[in-house]
Amino acid sequence: MTLEKKVLLVEDEALIRVIGTDALEEAGYDVLEAGSADEALEILEAYSEVLVLFTDIRMPGSLNGLELARIVHERWPKMKLLLTSGDTWPSENEIPDDGRFLPKPYRVETLRREIDEMTRNCSPTT
Repeated sequence: MTLEKKVLLVEDEALIRVIGTDALEEAGYDVLEAGSADEALEILEAYSEVLVLFTDIRMPGSLNGLELARIVHERWPKMKLLLTSGDTWPSENEIPDDGRFLPKPYRVETLRREIDEMTRNCSPTT
């Protein structure tokens, strides 16, 4: 039995979310989608086996992507973090743990490569 590698993609712009989801599913990932950080936390409560949180930084709602990444790092410390933005560039110190940043606009091949590198030799968090 093979374990599916789950990625939670958090993006408030529906078209960008669909493009990212399609690219990652074509690469063999099981993608869960959220339109806000609040929705992402609800999903993570139900699916703790997510390997990577891929989140936009600027989003509507009570939390932005950096705040979401901090909460996820505290509650699910084994989960990998990949943040993105077209107008906000966080310093390495602002991204928890060994999280990464992927500036927008990005190529889907670059997204796949980042996720592949982050999930190499990973097993679902439990």
